[in-house]
Amino acid sequence: MIRLLAHFFIKPNTPKAKQRGLYGVLCSVTGIILNIILFAAKLAAGLLSGSIAITADALNNLSDAGSSVITLVGFKLGEQKPDHEHPFGHGRVEYLSGFVVSLLILLMGFELLKSSVEKIITPEEVSGDWLTILILALSIAVKLYMFFYNRRIGKKIDSAAMLAAATDSVSDCIATAAVLVCTLIGSGTGLHLDGWCGAAVAIFILIAGIKTAKETISPLLGEAPTKEFVKNIEKIVMSYPSVVGIHDLIVHDYGPGRRMISLHAEVPASGDILNIHDEIDNAERQLAAELGCHAVIHMDPIETDNPECMRLQEQVKALVKSIDEQLSIHDFRMVTGPTHTNLIFDLVLPHHYKTDEKTLQSEVNAAVKQTMGEQYYSVIQTEQSYIE
Repeated sequence: MIRLLAHFFIKPNTPKAKQRGLYGVLCSVTGIILNIILFAAKLAAGLLSGSIAITADALNNLSDAGSSVITLVGFKLGEQKPDHEHPFGHGRVEYLSGFVVSLLILLMGFELLKSSVEKIITPEEVSGDWLTILILALSIAVKLYMFFYNRRIGKKIDSAAMLAAATDSVSDCIATAAVLVCTLIGSGTGLHLDGWCGAAVAIFILIAGIKTAKETISPLLGEAPTKEFVKNIEKIVMSYPSVVGIHDLIVHDYGPGRRMISLHAEVPASGDILNIHDEIDNAERQLAAELGCHAVIHMDPIETDNPECMRLQEQVKALVKSIDEQLSIHDFRMVTGPTHTNLIFDLVLPHHYKTDEKTLQSEVNAAVKQTMGEQYYSVIQTEQSYIE
């Protein structure tokens, strides 16, 4: 159905940025309509059968309709162009809307758990007529459909809010399936399973809500870029002849399609500065065209035509790796004097590294002197890596 509606409402020649918003609106409106229909049908079934689990499941669908409204508002606000107060746009509104969806999931889970405990304490007879069974079965089918289209479109347009809606849909599907099984068993055997079933569903919903909250909070706090994204950046920048290495890569995420990156590119100190600058400009444009991010690249000149400097650099790299494979160096320079030689470089540590920076600097310096000679002194600047 979504594909058919997209065929009518989203033209093939529509810009990708505009398509993203249209897909979000289309899926959100579809979710609102389907969830309201499910709410009305399940509420009627719950009231007729006297089942707290079915009634709670109906209220869960009503909260899903509210979640779709929030997602819809998030897409519309996220489409707003940058202004003087928000020069990086409003894309993070989508993360906020996804977080609100997760809060609604948690709220409904708590309410369902409370009602289910009350039903366990004071159980009541539940009738499972054919109409109730049919409504629950159709609800499972509808929620499965909503899961698949939310997940597919969410991945297609890179939307955290829609992926959160997909998680919610599959949770609803499993919850309704549990309600259906308990209704069938209860009506056939007379066992009072309604409250226990509601409690199990509530716990499942709470777990799903916590997971969704983590997934939407993480980009707001500033999560590390994926390894695939980092590799794509490295592949593009390193494809230019003048670039011999990159480091200090930082990615700022201001919402889907609004990523800003900065990095340092090591280039030959003896190269033509105008030609190198032209290559760097081309690399920035290629990153924008292929990865959809605004890039700022700083040029770091290094000695590539000094054999002694290159030899010492490779030795220091090997020494650092022998201490710990997670460590790396960059910005290596050599300053030679009459009695000693300073080896100046930056030492990069992963965030979870436990060794104290001063202790590590002393360990590296001792290893350099022991392996390379007493005349070599290490001048080390430590820094944290912003990528995995």
